[in-house]
Amino acid sequence: MNAFLLHWTFAIPEIWVLIMACVVLLADLYLGERLRDVAPVLTVLTLLGAAVLTFFELGQSGTTFAGLLVLDPFTNVAELFSYLAVLMVVLYSRRYLMDRGIYRGEIYVLLLFALLGVMVMVSGANLLSIYLGLELLALSQYALVAFNRDSLVATEAGLKYFVLGALASGLLLYGMSLLYGLTGTLEVRHIAAALVNVTSSNLILVFALVFIVAGIAFKLGAAPFHMWLPDVYQGAPTVVTTFLASAPKIGAFALIIRLLVDGGYGMLESWQQIFIALTLVSLVVGNLIAIAQQNLKRMLAYSTVGHVGFLSLGIVAGTEAGFASAFFYTIVYVLMSLAGFGMILLLTRAGFEADRIDDFKGLSQRKPWYAFLMLIIMFSMAGVPPTVGFYAKLAVFQAVIAAGYVWLAVIGVLLAVIGAFYYLRVVKVMYFDAPEPESGPIVRDDLASATLSINSLALLVLGIVPGPLMAFCFYAMQGVI
Repeated sequence: MNAFLLHWTFAIPEIWVLIMACVVLLADLYLGERLRDVAPVLTVLTLLGAAVLTFFELGQSGTTFAGLLVLDPFTNVAELFSYLAVLMVVLYSRRYLMDRGIYRGEIYVLLLFALLGVMVMVSGANLLSIYLGLELLALSQYALVAFNRDSLVATEAGLKYFVLGALASGLLLYGMSLLYGLTGTLEVRHIAAALVNVTSSNLILVFALVFIVAGIAFKLGAAPFHMWLPDVYQGAPTVVTTFLASAPKIGAFALIIRLLVDGGYGMLESWQQIFIALTLVSLVVGNLIAIAQQNLKRMLAYSTVGHVGFLSLGIVAGTEAGFASAFFYTIVYVLMSLAGFGMILLLTRAGFEADRIDDFKGLSQRKPWYAFLMLIIMFSMAGVPPTVGFYAKLAVFQAVIAAGYVWLAVIGVLLAVIGAFYYLRVVKVMYFDAPEPESGPIVRDDLASATLSINSLALLVLGIVPGPLMAFCFYAMQGVI
């Protein structure tokens, strides 16, 4: 009984989030009209409680629920950063949702269920649990994207995302079914053991890997599976876009770790070649097409494709250092995206979306502090020292060079230089152009402003002192290979 209770406690953070999501739903149902702030407050308490429970699990390892879920360092670290991402989305969201008449508890319930999906993906040790987590996340995201029912653009984005997301989920599920048929087991560690006796030229294995990598690439937003990204990022409410660019990326990275590293590391050479192709296409497509964008949300969407290309360099390396640097890049990208879309949220007001690059003209004259924060964000995304974006790129370049792919690192550096153009264009617009006449006043929002300041300054501080975060990522990768 004691052993059963011990293993049952491994899933306490997931159980806590599930229970609290239901509590938030019921509280909003009965108190929502009178106490509209009850849902976000309960959501924040849920995230803080989950973080405390996860901290108590640090250093422990094992499986629970008959091997469906696993607890290891990667589970702990990934879940902690997922909580942080959702917490910042909640702190950014209040005024934006109120201005658009969609400040309702349902959005926080969906955020918590989406977070639960990410947590199940991160801790999944079985193809069944991993897919259930993926679908829980996906269904919540579809509803979030189309949450503003009065917006035709949001509804269109939600429909596109639903159709293409269902296709990607089908590809991933088909790949998993082939893997199950080949190995006769659903447990990831047993799959890894069974694949030792399967040759890399096995046709079923090749098809399984292609379908699985295609599904993962869609969830990450890697080219050429990025077709949903610009339309969904632009069409969704900016609060939802902020979420899409943060916690789900950690879940997508978890798919790589659980399915390809934990389950298929013996087949490294097979899926490594596919990732090399994805890396090259993502770097080229993301960085070149972003140059032509005038809408900031679309520009950040295409920059996401480019960032996935850089992230994939660490995956291609196929070493512990490579996976740690890729995880580091994922966390840094999440922090940069939260800050970038947070700035759009901060400058947005009722009837006005600050989502065009021209909306940032003369920001240094109107709000010098906001312009300085946006400069840090853009420099970090471009990889300019001393921001953490520079160190993130340096880490993946070092990993891929150490693995012998010098030519790939050279291409990455060249495209990083090209990509710096569209980030620096935003800085030029803020500091050297006159404000637009219709820019209007910047509405004061102390909570979002404080959150953005901490978020943006963290990009600078982590760039100056990146060691602790990188050590945390290496800790997360213990025992992965």
